Amino acid sequence: MDSNVDLLFLSQSDVEKCGGNNINFIIDIIEEVISLHDKKDYVLPTKSSLRWGGIDAETTSGRINSMPGFIGGRFQSSGIKWISSAPNNPFKYNLPRAAGLIILNNPDTLLPEVVMDGTLISAMRTGAVSGVVTKHLAKKESSILGLVGAGVQNRTQLMAIKAACQTIKTVKVADLNIDRAKDFCEDMKIAMKNVTFEIVDSAELAVRGSDIFVTATVTEKPIVQKEWVDKGSLHIHVGSHECEFDVIEQADKIVVDDWVELKHRGVETISIMYKEGKFDPSNIYAELGTIVNGKKLGRENDDERIYFNSVGMGIEDVAVAKCIYDISKEKQLGQNLNLWSSPSFV
Repeated sequence: MDSNVDLLFLSQSDVEKCGGNNINFIIDIIEEVISLHDKKDYVLPTKSSLRWGGIDAETTSGRINSMPGFIGGRFQSSGIKWISSAPNNPFKYNLPRAAGLIILNNPDTLLPEVVMDGTLISAMRTGAVSGVVTKHLAKKESSILGLVGAGVQNRTQLMAIKAACQTIKTVKVADLNIDRAKDFCEDMKIAMKNVTFEIVDSAELAVRGSDIFVTATVTEKPIVQKEWVDKGSLHIHVGSHECEFDVIEQADKIVVDDWVELKHRGVETISIMYKEGKFDPSNIYAELGTIVNGKKLGRENDDERIYFNSVGMGIEDVAVAKCIYDISKEKQLGQNLNLWSSPSFV
């Protein structure tokens, strides 16, 4: 019997050629994953974080997350994302803050069969979650989007939200680094037609008056205050401890992706509230999958303040990676790497 084992390596360029930068493609996959999550057709071990110090150290020295999972449905795929986050990378080394790899395993032998860039997939799928959220929880005629943070993550947030809500006409951008905000706006203007970009001087100005606003920062202290949040707005909380407790308390609906995982991760505002005994989980209106599957209504009127927080799930990365892998085989992309010609031990 031939015991030679190869695995396929897909670079970021290969991933792009297979649709990894197509936001509509990714949104459709993620909505399907969120539906399967509600149907319990998945296995999701808790996210493991390697860090040098306590939770607060993540904003300075960074961390590396290990995110395994199995997703069912048409995907039937198991794998893991190993992704680092080094906040100083863009400023000290001109490198991305986040960088990752995804490994998928053969469903029969469980041997690794593909290793691919996970940096692009991770950014795109995180943005795509917000595309799904926007579809179900934003006002139908939302026209103003506020972005707090001008890093890579808010680029894919913008891509996904605009894809899900074509009525967005104005994007307000706030960042502590004005040059980064300018670069962000100049870059995104090229991709976004019929959209006006405004650089604003504060997070408050990005939040006030926005139909949808996103916080995607590495702040150590809460930014968003209760008084800034208008009726009818959708707050998409992407980072860690980015808002005051009463921002969540005043929301008409609180929606999460996976409450068990949020509690375990422990760095988001809602998780910190819970640990301090200041949040009752019964106040969560729904996990997103129940809304996607029509078990609960999403937005019911234009006055609701809706707050959404996600922990990010490895099954999302695995599902996207599986689709990319299937396309790569059709296109005959990637590089075969030999794991072994004959195993040392059987």
